[in-house]
Amino acid sequence: MENISILAQLVVSASIIVVWVFRYDNIVLEFKQYGISDLVRNIVGASKISLSTILALGVYYEMPLVTASLLIAFLMVCAQAYHVKVKNPFKKYVPSALLLLLSLFIAAFNYGLI
Repeated sequence: MENISILAQLVVSASIIVVWVFRYDNIVLEFKQYGISDLVRNIVGASKISLSTILALGVYYEMPLVTASLLIAFLMVCAQAYHVKVKNPFKKYVPSALLLLLSLFIAAFNYGLI
């Protein structure tokens, strides 16, 4: 089960880094669609990248994985809420929903619930 948790950490971390670094132009368009300011977008991005770094480093070092994964889960719940708000098609919900589930799994495993 530990290997699955490590894989989940790496998947969540890599996914967020790819989207927020290499697909940033798409993020800019989405946040405009949601009506969210550039400042908030940048705070969310910096938070996600920081938390993703903690998850990645947590594979090798003692890191606050429960806190980081729960904060990422919270941000993914917010993403889901905005998808609902702007009535996006179902396929737009899937990535943040999967990252939400993986983040909750990471938190549960590292907290000792599973």
